[in-house]
Amino acid sequence: MDVSGLVWAGTLVALIAVLLVDLLIIGRRPHEPSVRESSLWVAFYVGLALLFGAGVWLTSGASAAGQFYTGWLTEYSLSVDNLFVFVIIMARFGVPRQYQQKVLLVGIVLALLMRGAFIAAGAALISQFSWVFYIFGAFLIYTAVNLARQGEPDEDEFSENMLIRWSRKALPISKTYDGAKLTTHEGGRRLFTPLLIVMIAIGTTDLIFALDSIPAIFGITQEPYLVFTANVFALMGLRQLYFLLGGLLNRLIYLSYGLAVVLGFIGVKLVLEALADNNLPFINGGEHVGWAPHIPIWLSLLVIVGTLGVATVASLIKSARDRRRELADARR
Repeated sequence: MDVSGLVWAGTLVALIAVLLVDLLIIGRRPHEPSVRESSLWVAFYVGLALLFGAGVWLTSGASAAGQFYTGWLTEYSLSVDNLFVFVIIMARFGVPRQYQQKVLLVGIVLALLMRGAFIAAGAALISQFSWVFYIFGAFLIYTAVNLARQGEPDEDEFSENMLIRWSRKALPISKTYDGAKLTTHEGGRRLFTPLLIVMIAIGTTDLIFALDSIPAIFGITQEPYLVFTANVFALMGLRQLYFLLGGLLNRLIYLSYGLAVVLGFIGVKLVLEALADNNLPFINGGEHVGWAPHIPIWLSLLVIVGTLGVATVASLIKSARDRRRELADARR
């Protein structure tokens, strides 16, 4: 794709405008969004992504649009999985529901900044060293295996990382929240509120998730513009999706296994592409591997949609059966 600087600038301006609207909404009226409000916002952002993909189709063809939709769906699914950890962090630090929007928005902004940096670095690496696909592919396969083994995280498994522990010790932190403020006065001293620690926890979690999501999207497309916009649209509406799903997150018990399959598939796809373009002297004498197939984008989209669909349906069926069993046991 030949994306002009003007198009890049317009995309960034539109992104900043959306973030400013979110900031104004939260700043004026911190609250817990209703199901209706969250549904409308999520539908709005999903509609924007579909509309953007249609625009890519008209301007750059079906292949580019397919890459965008596949990348967006993959990143969106990974973002939903991130919500499990966000729920644990919010519960662990006892963040009042009406102030969780601010924390989530800060987390989304941090995720956009970190992913933007990783995308730039990843694009530079790929343009110079095609063998980096071996590393990306191996990392995704390793991540997929770990995800399949561990399943969804729970609150007991959450442990504070080094930065959080250091912040607790080095910074003067109050024991209670003061609305949505990051600082408060206590005994004549200015202290940071626990909300700052929560934002640090969300930010460092976003960094870890970016390490998974960026190699995954580069396994779908190597176009920096599509990689960036797919990530942007996957993160947009994540705040509202957090409140919309609510208790439903606990019912998606097989989502991690579905995502493990998706990440494993993309990892294998990356390794096959690296073999097809191989120039490493210790693999096949530095020659391309002729038997390595190219997996078309339509097949990637079919595998991803099918896997996530099966995981979601199986999760809901299993959750419904468990609830019926619990009700039956309670009546005895």
